[in-house]
Amino acid sequence: MSVIAWDGTTLAADKRIVNGGIAKTCTKIFRHEKELLGITGDWDIGAELREWYKAGAVPADFPDEARKDDGKAGLSVFDGKTVRVYSAGPFPLIVEDKFFAAGSGRDFAYAAMYLGRGAIEAVRIACHFQTDCGSGYDILTVGGGES
Repeated sequence: MSVIAWDGTTLAADKRIVNGGIAKTCTKIFRHEKELLGITGDWDIGAELREWYKAGAVPADFPDEARKDDGKAGLSVFDGKTVRVYSAGPFPLIVEDKFFAAGSGRDFAYAAMYLGRGAIEAVRIACHFQTDCGSGYDILTVGGGES
C-alpha cells in the first residue's frame, strides 16, 4: 500500500510496503533520464512495469503479469507537463490535471493538494490518516533535487 503525490513540480511518496503481513521500508519513486517514475500497488508488478518502461516501453513487451493484475499495480511517469499512468496495458492514461495522487492514500493526498498543500505535505497528511502508508517519505523534482 502506498501514496504518491505530484503537485506539478515535486513528486513525493511514502516508504511503507507490507509484504507477508510485515511492514518494510523501501523507495517507490525513481529518476529516469528527465522523467520521474512512481510505483503503486503490488511491488513486483510495479518493478516489472518500471523496467519495461526504462527498456523503451515496447507495447509487445508489456509484462504479462501486469495484464493479469487488472490494474492493481501501476507505474506513473512524470515529465513536468503530463502524467502517464500504465497499469493493465501498454498504452497510458494521460492525466492533464495540475495535481495527481495514487495509491491507497490518494484521497487524502488529493484533498490536501486541493486545499493548497504541496506534494510533500499531501503525503505527510495521507500517512497520518491512511494506516497502510508511512515509514517516512522520499522527494524528487523534475530536473533537480531529491531527499
